[in-house]
Amino acid sequence: MSKITDYAFLFQNSSGKSAFNPIGSFQLSQLNSSAVQSQLKAAGINTNSKQYKTVISKMMQNANGMMYTNPAAIKNLMKNYDKDGDYISPATGLAGMDATDIPISQRHVIIDIPEKNRQEMFDNAKREFLEENGIANGDTTKRSDVFYHYQKSAKKRDRLKGTWTLEQYERQYNQAFYDAAKAADPTWKPGKAIKAGALDGITRELHAFSLDRCQFPSGGAAAPLDHARFVAAAPQGYTYPAQPARVDFAVF
Repeated sequence: MSKITDYAFLFQNSSGKSAFNPIGSFQLSQLNSSAVQSQLKAAGINTNSKQYKTVISKMMQNANGMMYTNPAAIKNLMKNYDKDGDYISPATGLAGMDATDIPISQRHVIIDIPEKNRQEMFDNAKREFLEENGIANGDTTKRSDVFYHYQKSAKKRDRLKGTWTLEQYERQYNQAFYDAAKAADPTWKPGKAIKAGALDGITRELHAFSLDRCQFPSGGAAAPLDHARFVAAAPQGYTYPAQPARVDFAVF
């Protein structure tokens, strides 16, 4: 998941030749001056907040001390972060889903998922498999809604790990549907109509065994190095629905 934030238009260059010259603008190098600090506080900006500190840190990374900004631009940027300084996705309004600088080993982790969310994923995966005859082309997918419903109810610290765990359940369900379709009709392949009733015997409880039984000494969950064994391998000719890479743009 990548996030692109362009701060360029918030600045004017040191020669003052930018497209606009906002009232109250100042150079970033002047941030710590008493005059600028008073200006920021007068604009209602809490300079001790993690929102402010995150914004300033990122502005410094994308510019240099000679660039200009203003209180309004800073306040607009602060809206993109929560009180902990974590990025808020404009697509969902939720924080905790920015994977920037978080190692895979820390976010590809198996954690407990509420039964209602697993059931929603199972029902959606089954519906899609039947409607698309196992092609998984995304034409009828509502999987983003399933992930959002989980993320909205989950603790922020669990959202990345839980979303990945929920995807592993989805993979197992799709594997079970594929196997059942082949068992009912050995000539079946993705795109061919699935034999009526072929998936009737598939239940969520029967096909979540390996993830549900995955226990770790710490009492928490950390994906082992061979975590692929918890992910059903896609059979030849079948492609699981991939999560599209999302590019979030900061809105000012």
